[in-house]
Amino acid sequence: MGERREARDRRLARDFDTFVTGAGGRLLHVAALLTAEPAECCPAARRLLTAALARTYASWPGLHGEDPYDRARQELVALFAHTAWRYRRARGGPLGRLTPLERLVVVLRLHEGVAEEQAAAVLGLPPDRVRAVCARAVTALRRPAPATPAGAGATGAAAGAGSTGAAAGALGEPPLAEVPR
Repeated sequence: MGERREARDRRLARDFDTFVTGAGGRLLHVAALLTAEPAECCPAARRLLTAALARTYASWPGLHGEDPYDRARQELVALFAHTAWRYRRARGGPLGRLTPLERLVVVLRLHEGVAEEQAAAVLGLPPDRVRAVCARAVTALRRPAPATPAGAGATGAAAGAGSTGAAAGALGEPPLAEVPR
């Protein structure tokens, strides 16, 4: 009995390692967008992702055909939602001007392509609220970024970037999503 359990545990660990190798980069990008950190230096996003992956690994044997990426994303979203107060101050990422709730909705809806009803269920909000928060966030992202005093943060193209694609490109990240006007 012990050998079978060890073999099963090794197989589960190998499967999880394969999953993290394939999806870890994308999940880290999602975490960096949520925490509003630049992609080059994102310690808070790495901590958030590590905790989410630990929770995903704990539930790994019970997935039974469920998409592991969806589970890991749900864990990431839940952890971010419970610790959002830590991420209220902008850290220079492309979504730094948004509130944590707005970042969460924009990332789920526009970056991850989650349906409005599904995002509402994950967040525990009515679909109308998700739609309103997303619209408000997109409007905020379309507005030009406020000018920062010299030496007080982002400079050059990153400080003047007004759209999500321009801000993301200035920080070396792929654009979040092209939003039709």
